[in-house]
Amino acid sequence: MCRVSPTEKEDLLSPCKLIKNENETEILIPFIPQKKGSHEGSIKHKEEDKAFAQLHGWPTPKQALEELRQMGKISGPMVLTGLILYSKTMISMLFLGHLGELALAGGALAIGYANITGYSVLSGLAMGMEPICGQAFGAKRPHLLSLTLQRTILLLLSASLPISLLWLSMHTFLSLTGQDPDITSTAQTYILFSLPDLLSLAVLHPLRVYLRTQSITMPLTYCSLSAILLHIPINYLLINVMGLGVRGVALASCCTNLNILFSLSLYLYTSGLHKEAFGSLSLECFREWGSLLSLAIPSCVSTCLEWWWYEIMIILCGLLSNPSATVASMGILMQTTSLLYIFPSSLSFGVSTRVSNELGANRPQKAKHSTIVAIFCGFLLGFFALGFSLTVKNKWARLFSSDEEIWILTSRVLPIIGLCELGNCPQTIGCGVLRGTARPKVGANVNLGSFYFVGMPVAVGLGFFSGLGFGGLWMGLAAAQASCVGLMMVVIRRTDWGLMAERAMVLTGCHQNQDREKFCYTY
Repeated sequence: MCRVSPTEKEDLLSPCKLIKNENETEILIPFIPQKKGSHEGSIKHKEEDKAFAQLHGWPTPKQALEELRQMGKISGPMVLTGLILYSKTMISMLFLGHLGELALAGGALAIGYANITGYSVLSGLAMGMEPICGQAFGAKRPHLLSLTLQRTILLLLSASLPISLLWLSMHTFLSLTGQDPDITSTAQTYILFSLPDLLSLAVLHPLRVYLRTQSITMPLTYCSLSAILLHIPINYLLINVMGLGVRGVALASCCTNLNILFSLSLYLYTSGLHKEAFGSLSLECFREWGSLLSLAIPSCVSTCLEWWWYEIMIILCGLLSNPSATVASMGILMQTTSLLYIFPSSLSFGVSTRVSNELGANRPQKAKHSTIVAIFCGFLLGFFALGFSLTVKNKWARLFSSDEEIWILTSRVLPIIGLCELGNCPQTIGCGVLRGTARPKVGANVNLGSFYFVGMPVAVGLGFFSGLGFGGLWMGLAAAQASCVGLMMVVIRRTDWGLMAERAMVLTGCHQNQDREKFCYTY
């Protein structure tokens, strides 16, 4: 944590000073105060100039490589975890497919409804704790870390109640939209047996963020792998042996998430981390929720806006000519984008952790260096995704379907998917930077403007009024991503990193300094 007037006993660690930049804005920069002696003023000015240059300059090749190494330690295991969890979804869909067309359609409908009304909400709310935990870890505030974890678990458990009511009423809502009664009935069965998932994820999401913000990521990878190894036999037992059908697929998914939670809890206990996370349980976790809610709600809105856009795309596909082929192709392309998203998403988690840790430790220049390196990697990932899309465009759909019309639709749109990823990868990294700097409200505004005020009109116009049809919908996504990455780069370019370090100092001490709460909450 930054100390404006450090004493000699404090060993002069991480001091800071307010100076004015070229825009006459006061910023905090780190500097090393010198002991009294000859040339004191000259030395002090040189140190201040050096700190200012570091804060506003680019990282050296050595610094960039070191930052890449630090980020890789966080993001690498997250990529493996993402691929493991992606395989869980694919396994569930395969078992649904073997149960028949009705089971596959009903399960897919239930999963889409669950994403919109439940999973996106829980995931988004959990993101709110990320900047607090990351900056608290950097500022060496373990008590604030544990309090934030406990408060977020309580928040997600509270949110699970209205979500469960929405799930119980799914049949009523879907009937109003004119969905097929048999598919709706199957979807209702699937989602009823998915209800235990809400309780598991309400604890699992915060635990993931809690560990990730401390750069502890490998245990989650191991826990996910061990749970996935049991996922296939659990599905086989519930579906083929016990004959539970769709209910068995839903219960198997719940069991897998429960296994991940159990193994992760076991890791916390054996490593002793449970003492830091839950050793200080008190009524304090029921008070002073302002800073958490001020970050959790915009994070939730930002996440939901992006998730919901893809679900709306599926609905729009059903309005095109030959909806069965377009919806099937959309399903394949959605799985493709989910696979490609694992890589920038993992890097986004890494940069969020690095930025929040460095700001919490009052090292704004390192936070900026992390951002520059991550965004550069984001653009590289975008080009790799484009290359992948162009390479597999004529073969990819054959892995999922034997219908030639679906092959043609998918092969035409895959290059557009690649163009979308050119914007999606760096903008996903930008979202991670905004989370690390505790500015989720900015991310929500960018997503709202890009996806709904730019992307949606373009998608509807090209898809339904210009004759481009299915491809036009995906061009709307390309327009949204282009707008999103442009806005995100402007926001990051204009970031005052000294001010971000000062805000981190306030946020991590917010629960002790009531006079500064307003500053904390108005992000």
